[in-house]
Amino acid sequence: MRVTVDRDACCASGLCVARADQVFDQREEDGSVVVLDSAPPPEHHEAVRAAAAVCPTGAIRLAE
Repeated sequence: MRVTVDRDACCASGLCVARADQVFDQREEDGSVVVLDSAPPPEHHEAVRAAAAVCPTGAIRLAE
């Protein structure tokens, strides 16, 4: 799995961090998403998929 984000589309809701804090964080300046691990290990894939599913703007993109 590869994780990318469109920071311009991010609305800083923080839902991704709530679902997968081992893969996502937020910038302190503006709350936009930061990818901590663009190739997370398999044990985090379910959480990353959940984070992408709840992203209100679809800013998270996954390549399986």
